[in-house]
Amino acid sequence: LEIESMALGFIAGFTGNKIEEMINELGVKTEFINLKNGNSRINIKIDSDNKETAINCSGPKIENEELRALIEKLEMLKDDDILVLAGSIPNGIENNIYEIICERLRDKKIKVIVDATSKLLTNVLKYKPYLIKPNDEELSEIFNVEIKDENDAYIYAKKLQEQGAQNVVVALGAKGALMIDSEKNKHFIKAPKGERINTVGSGDSMVAGFVASYFKDRNYEKALKYATAAGGCQRRKRPRG
Repeated sequence: LEIESMALGFIAGFTGNKIEEMINELGVKTEFINLKNGNSRINIKIDSDNKETAINCSGPKIENEELRALIEKLEMLKDDDILVLAGSIPNGIENNIYEIICERLRDKKIKVIVDATSKLLTNVLKYKPYLIKPNDEELSEIFNVEIKDENDAYIYAKKLQEQGAQNVVVALGAKGALMIDSEKNKHFIKAPKGERINTVGSGDSMVAGFVASYFKDRNYEKALKYATAAGGCQRRKRPRG
């Protein structure tokens, strides 16, 4: 999306080196912590008869000094930077790590975006993250309800906003995406049509699309469209004609 960005986190072994090499080839800067032991995990995605199966391996254990090194890098963030906290927690790190990061950075004028599941997400709401992006399944899990349609998603997205999130985007898969912005306005967009090819990375691409658009044009509605298009590029083959 031609937005300057930097990848932070941990890498280990030959797989970690390959990950860093591929990211650098895409023009993304990296400031990884290179672990002493183990290898970055390999995840396998199987797509058969329109059913996706994920086999996610265990990654290396993160030692305390390696975690401290990451925190020190995060504390170098400057005002107006955007930090995306995304994904599951690796071995050796407690499940409150996102809370710790938000607490350490709360006095900095940076925008924190959280794309995580369950308590990893809800426990950071007290720090008023700039944006959160649950999907309909994650929203269902958080509130132990069934999200049937856009209206259900709106009701529970509003609850997350009441708990502290400034902006809430809910990915509804083939149905589209919904957003409640910081001014309490509701936005909705349908997903582009096409043949589903691969959904891996759709949510990450959606966050990237939103960031790239909003911080350029400062328009929530346009950013949601851009986010949905970016996520849709991962999900669907462009229809012919």
